[in-house]
Amino acid sequence: MNSKNSSRGRQAGSNSNPQSKGQFKRDFRKPKPTNKPSQKKSESTGIRLNKYISNSGICSRREADTYIEHGSVTINGKLVTEMGYKVQPNDEVRFDGTLISMEKKRYIIINKPKNYITTMEDDRGRKTVMELINNATKERIYPVGRLDRNTTGLLLFTNDGELAKKLTHPKHNVRKLYHASLDKKLTMSDLEKLRGEVIIEGRKVFIDAVSYVQGEKKTEVGIEIHSGRNRIVRKIFEHFGYTVTKLDRVVFAGMTKKNLPRGRWRELTQLEVNNLQML
Repeated sequence: MNSKNSSRGRQAGSNSNPQSKGQFKRDFRKPKPTNKPSQKKSESTGIRLNKYISNSGICSRREADTYIEHGSVTINGKLVTEMGYKVQPNDEVRFDGTLISMEKKRYIIINKPKNYITTMEDDRGRKTVMELINNATKERIYPVGRLDRNTTGLLLFTNDGELAKKLTHPKHNVRKLYHASLDKKLTMSDLEKLRGEVIIEGRKVFIDAVSYVQGEKKTEVGIEIHSGRNRIVRKIFEHFGYTVTKLDRVVFAGMTKKNLPRGRWRELTQLEVNNLQML
């Protein structure tokens, strides 16, 4: 009797346990570590992290993926390496320790004067293009591409990282038209050479069009390129024995200097923004 009762007791004790052996292990094993803050699993809320970073003006979405993967981003104090994470309205997002936020996209163009360098700041105390747009907007905008210190003309500023990337990449063939003043008349034979294949510093330069400026002396030349190489227009003419005394960018990505005095800026129209985004 005792033996049966004991057996029944063991059986009852075993059957009364609501968890199986597998369930016990599953419920009490250590939880897997996570590198992302908790968030509601909703595909309809929030904005993807790479888009959030791009919209903040840091970089393009593709570049943001690399930064996320390499551990440059924290959300609410926790490291996030998941590119698909969706940022919620109350999330605190930091990039390399600096708090960032989605800003309204701004697009400003200036007619750059001489003696300003295209950089955010200069440790030698030289004037920078940022001084020209000091009070243009509260958002942090930056120049797209470069114009050297003595080159004048159109320069775009924006906090749209993806657009900036597109406008500076050669594959998009963004049109840039310059008016170059030379130290002497450009000969017809040299003009024809400029319309052919030109090798500068061991690399081919694509010159889309070149001609004398109508109604001006033969020292005034219009040249259209899409290369973004540093000082490339000056180097092209130096290659043929000419010195550029003045250089002015008169067209950039379809935009012109019309009604924009030297040293002044304006916001792009919505039509201009739409045209840039369709490039």
